[in-house]
Amino acid sequence: MSQTILIADDEVNAREGLRKALESEFRRVDTAADGDEAYQKLKKNDYDLLITDVRMPGLDGIALLKKAREEKLIDNVIILTAYGDIKMAVDAMKSGAYNYLTKPVDLDELDLIVDQVLSKQQLEMEIQYHRERESSMEGFLGIVGESPAIRDLIDQIKLVAPTKANVLITGETGTGKELVAHAIHHLSPRKDRLFVPIHCAALSENLLESELFGHERGAFTGAIKQRKGRFEQAHQGTIFLDEISEISQSIQVKLLRVLQEKEFERVGGSDTLHVDIRILAATNMNLQKLVEKDKFREDLYYRLKVVNLYIPPLRERMEDIPLLVRSFVERYGKENDKPSIKASEEMIDIFQKYSWPGNIRELLGVVESMVILARSDVLKKENIPGEIRRDVEGDAGLEMKTLPVGDVKLAEIERRVILESLDKFNGNRTKTAEALGIGRRTLIRKLHEYGVTKEADGDD
Repeated sequence: MSQTILIADDEVNAREGLRKALESEFRRVDTAADGDEAYQKLKKNDYDLLITDVRMPGLDGIALLKKAREEKLIDNVIILTAYGDIKMAVDAMKSGAYNYLTKPVDLDELDLIVDQVLSKQQLEMEIQYHRERESSMEGFLGIVGESPAIRDLIDQIKLVAPTKANVLITGETGTGKELVAHAIHHLSPRKDRLFVPIHCAALSENLLESELFGHERGAFTGAIKQRKGRFEQAHQGTIFLDEISEISQSIQVKLLRVLQEKEFERVGGSDTLHVDIRILAATNMNLQKLVEKDKFREDLYYRLKVVNLYIPPLRERMEDIPLLVRSFVERYGKENDKPSIKASEEMIDIFQKYSWPGNIRELLGVVESMVILARSDVLKKENIPGEIRRDVEGDAGLEMKTLPVGDVKLAEIERRVILESLDKFNGNRTKTAEALGIGRRTLIRKLHEYGVTKEADGDD
């Protein structure tokens, strides 16, 4: 259920006739006997469209329109009048009405206009979604790589995307499971509808239930207004349930019903809502083991796992590192007004020797940080975070010079090492402290002892 209409008319036969004409499996219609009742309902519930008669006791249709628009309670309004008053119609259009019709209403014409209004609203949401999505698209729908593992994954995506099958996407944290879900949606017949993601582990059980299924006013403390859930928002589109292993047993039961029957009730509600959605789920856990431990429903597991797509960790496709690094450097270079910045071969060589426990997400973060902090157009070995160089090269990665011996005091050696390291990292205290294996506060104290102030050393 993604479309909800409110009809306001003081004539009971008229409003009930309109309700029966417009109501359908995927279109819910609510009614109000006058403008005041309609106004109160608009304050409590979310509606996609208001259809209101002009002549009503109390708050008339024009006043209702103006009040609802001023308070941003509704975007789309259709005015009905039995008088064919052109001035009144013009006033309504100036006040923000989408259209107006004269009574007796031609139901076919009304149905056509209603479809236009709701389709326009849906289109605006989808245009916004695609604008945001296109800004982050690279390679094959954002999936960058030429390794056999990635080529095989892309082939599987192309095969499963056009179908109606639910897909379970598995892989370690940070491998890009949501990116794969986006690619499936983009290549599916639902690509022009919404892709609605929800991260199940980020919400408590009660909040997740409300987020998924929506709630009615008064369903719980703080529920002051009816709210549509993600399933309703994803009608005719795709919903992506990330970290599916984290949902409770009670929500698993409700989710199974959505998968089987395509229906549910909002929290605190009794009306059964129907949706047409495709479900993509993702997890970094072994669901089969959770099933064996009775922590995840077996029937739900097999409903979700019609097709299983596995995303390999970055360490299993190190040949993709050069392409990934150059792609990310170019992206963050453009975003940070450094379009000419490049990655050196020595940087890429070290990256290919690192295990990347955080996978693509970690690589993205490291590259972005390096681009932002870079003082030249070439990212070199010294720009790489100390912990990565130490992991790959050990102490050799610091390239310390041979220390003087003889009559030189230990304090002087320490001073030389600290100042040379500070110069090596272009005055960046954080990187200097990491390379020396000391705390940043300790480094700052030492620098003050040497007379190196914050203004003098180009602190980061």
